Amino acid sequence: MSTIPMASTGTPMINGRRDLLLADALTKVSPQDQAKAKAKAQDFEAVFLNSMFSQMTDGLKGEGPFGNTPGTGVWRSMMTEEYSKSFAKTGGIGISNDVYRTLILQQANRSS
Repeated sequence: MSTIPMASTGTPMINGRRDLLLADALTKVSPQDQAKAKAKAQDFEAVFLNSMFSQMTDGLKGEGPFGNTPGTGVWRSMMTEEYSKSFAKTGGIGISNDVYRTLILQQANRSS
């Protein structure tokens, strides 16, 4: 998963600006909980991407991965799932950063 960009001061950045709210929240959330939040955010993005990739490949027939055999649907769904996990791990489309930020802010608010 891509990580939240950091300013030279070590402050997290969102949309090109320092995110002081997230920086404060990170001080209230344990590193273990931060790691769990990152993993959950990445999983969420992978599920979203899997849904998107499944819709993209749903109408494919004939040539291509696995052809058009009776088992094509199962194998293609496994392929799109692995594509989505890989895509999310390497940065995805940015959903995981926003989900991570939201999870951290919620956890920090609960601990206050």
